[in-house]
Amino acid sequence: MDILAIGGFLLFLMLLLLSGGVWIAMTLAICGWVGQAFFTSSQPGLNLFSAFWESTASWELAALPLFIWMGEILFRTKLSEEMFSGLAPWLNRVPGRLFHTTILGCGIFGSVSGSSAATCATIAKVSLPELQKRGYNESIAIGSLATAGTLGILIPPSITMVVYAVAADASIIRIFLAGFLPGLLLMGLFSGYIAWWALRNKDQMPPHEKVTTFREKLHLSRNLVPCALLIVFICWSLVAGWATATECAAYGVVGALALAAWSRSLTWTNFTESLGGATRTSCMIMFILAGAAFLTKTMAFTGIPRELAEWVDAMHLSPYALIACLVVVYLVLGTALDGISMIVLTAAVVMPMIQKAGFDLVWFGIFVILLVEIAEVTPPVGFNLFVLQNMTGKDSTLIAKAAIPFFFCLVACIALITVFPQIVTAVPDALMGVAK
Repeated sequence: MDILAIGGFLLFLMLLLLSGGVWIAMTLAICGWVGQAFFTSSQPGLNLFSAFWESTASWELAALPLFIWMGEILFRTKLSEEMFSGLAPWLNRVPGRLFHTTILGCGIFGSVSGSSAATCATIAKVSLPELQKRGYNESIAIGSLATAGTLGILIPPSITMVVYAVAADASIIRIFLAGFLPGLLLMGLFSGYIAWWALRNKDQMPPHEKVTTFREKLHLSRNLVPCALLIVFICWSLVAGWATATECAAYGVVGALALAAWSRSLTWTNFTESLGGATRTSCMIMFILAGAAFLTKTMAFTGIPRELAEWVDAMHLSPYALIACLVVVYLVLGTALDGISMIVLTAAVVMPMIQKAGFDLVWFGIFVILLVEIAEVTPPVGFNLFVLQNMTGKDSTLIAKAAIPFFFCLVACIALITVFPQIVTAVPDALMGVAK
């Protein structure tokens, strides 16, 4: 059977199983099993065990449950409520008001965690209950979280950036530096859409918080200090090289527990509930990761990603036509693969094409990471959709629809860095010189 026909069949099977209510992780694993059992000569049973072990037995992945637990602690104590109370007076006159906290929170936390799933899960756990309690539109809140959560892989340090740098034999430091301006640009686009929506839908916005004087704002902002100090400490520990991302996650948990105890909101009940909630969410995410890893092995055995890349190469396109075609290829792959797998499975074919076309590998790295961000919110295997589905109880299709406006913000960001590549290269060139 033709390779692309195999890919189409597996995609149809995935949609069929998901629509039938089969668990997401099980759906991914079943598709992987069918693909290997019927279309390859490999041993699906052996590969299933190795994929599940390799995807979960990772020191770097240990940061995920720790960051989620930190979010659970902030959520179940009064720290998250105090944080929002401190932000509200300053955002009261900004169109969109507290909606912007999801963007700011994901941007700040994404720079700490380096993980899209951890960023999405943690900020959602803290912000969604507060926004719902204040009467904010749920669709905008969920849509912004689904997409802004992907900032975890764009704002350095990022595991995906490291994987790309190794695959492309590019400078990790340059790629890290290249992510800052696009990350800020994307945050601006998200907040810009929220402000525009709020101005056009004033009837759907909750009443303004009470007017406060500057002195009162400063007084209320004291509630921001504990959480702000915790975030600054975690960021500084990572940037200064004092700790790895996993160690910073552990510091975050200890800091959150200490702050909760200091504010006298830590009880044995919310401690055990936070631990149980973090365990359930982490197990859900790791189970999906394991299923995705097995499906990735199937994709590698069938050769579908390589076949797509070679098909593009055979067309001998102009540089920008090549970029446009690669956008389509990566978006198609994003419906069935996680971001790291997309990069690893296509690097051998795509990197020579990019160099031959004259594109900077650092610029292309940020370009690919933005496409990976789109894949995180693209059905049927949009990972952030799964995370929010578990946390909100909403169907992933509804979450994907809520994310559509922010999806176009991602597309706009890709267009801007393509037309103005200096957005990506300015910081690494300024700090490290123009030598590649």
